[in-house]
Amino acid sequence: MGQKRHYRVTTPLPVSVADAFAYHERPGALQRLTPPWESVSLESSDQSLHVGSEVVLKTRFAGVPLRWVARHTEYDPPRHFADSQVSGPFASWNHHHEFRERVGAQPESGASLTDLVEYELPMGALGDFCGSSIAQRKIESMFAYRHRVTADDLQLIARYRSAPLRFAISGSSGLVGSNLTRLLTLLGHQATPIVRSKDHSSSDENDCAIAAWSDASEIEKFSDVDVVVHLAGKSIAGGRWSEQVKQQIRDSRVVKTRQLCESLATLKRKPKVLICASATGIYGDRGDTVLDESSSPGDDFLADVASEWEAACQPAIDAGIRVVNARFGLVLSVAGGALEKMLLPAKMMGGKLGSGNQWWSWIALDDVLGAIYHCVQSEGVSGPVNFVSPEPITNADFTRVLGRVLNRPPLFPAPAFGLRLALGEMADALLLASTRVVPRALQQSGYTFRFSELKSALRYSIGRDRLQSEAL
Repeated sequence: MGQKRHYRVTTPLPVSVADAFAYHERPGALQRLTPPWESVSLESSDQSLHVGSEVVLKTRFAGVPLRWVARHTEYDPPRHFADSQVSGPFASWNHHHEFRERVGAQPESGASLTDLVEYELPMGALGDFCGSSIAQRKIESMFAYRHRVTADDLQLIARYRSAPLRFAISGSSGLVGSNLTRLLTLLGHQATPIVRSKDHSSSDENDCAIAAWSDASEIEKFSDVDVVVHLAGKSIAGGRWSEQVKQQIRDSRVVKTRQLCESLATLKRKPKVLICASATGIYGDRGDTVLDESSSPGDDFLADVASEWEAACQPAIDAGIRVVNARFGLVLSVAGGALEKMLLPAKMMGGKLGSGNQWWSWIALDDVLGAIYHCVQSEGVSGPVNFVSPEPITNADFTRVLGRVLNRPPLFPAPAFGLRLALGEMADALLLASTRVVPRALQQSGYTFRFSELKSALRYSIGRDRLQSEAL
């Protein structure tokens, strides 16, 4: 038998015990709280915390694929629930979640969350000798992530007291859309996917999907929607840009957006808000110039597409719908997008791209989600909004910070000619162009960033933060 080990951490939460428990009980909580750097996926769950309900996860242990089956063993809302491993990577695992009112705090904003884990490693004394420090680091990293996400998400409930809203989201299977859908559900809202046609809404989970570019009966479903979030569009980083690919990129944004907005404009009961994706590529390659929402567009392909994309929202504006054009910068997440692609080269000590002097305007994925929610809840926000952190950084400095977080010095730069040879026009537009963008509209409207400094965002995203156990 191995040694029984204990881990306990407590975090204050800015909401009531009931709100904190409800967040954990809603569908999607487990996926939201699973660190993105872990190779863990949900195989099955009835989305319940009741005694006897089981969750099956697919994961890896020492590189070997396995299933982790956990069964809920205690359920006492809104104070407590617990689960235990039925089978999986540990010899035993018992996890208790406790919610309490903090002493001296107001009941509506004074909860605390305590996670208490009792576990035993496999292979007895050998497992303790070989794996105890590894397991401890993984547990400390996992709960640092879980507690940070929980506290930050619940801060949205505390700040934006809102009746349940009905959202419709295009691109709901993408990086931003899938995470936004999960967050909105945990905050107590309803999120419905928007799909291209009825053929794309045949799965059980998409039975209520809206085929926005189908027929009038589908369009009428938007009458029951409060907020539309339009994120869909052909990936601009999926391969070299031929003229055909560039036309597909343009049409998937401009044509589809105009059609959607024209349809929304015909409704008797219209959505109150449309959040439509755009991009900081609208500014073009601008060197060291500091760019905010009042800056003029650039004159290259991406700038032209983004300008037309935003103009395609005009029918919705004319119909009285509040429209926000979310100009996304470089979205950071290890679950997809640019950072995921950067990790392997960075681990192999890859360095700056080209001169490294080009400015990159980045934003953590969780700030994308938080800023979208902020724009929905802030009636004074409309028009272009830069979704970037307050601290843009040069590519050379970005690679140095990433290297320090990974403990890999960026020794091998990628020359500009090599990038152009491999990627063509896309290299200049996505990797070598300089856009020094600041989030003036978000800051002036009072948005509070979860991550304004790159190092902390990367440590959080990659799993380098640790939350040590309290004394037991």
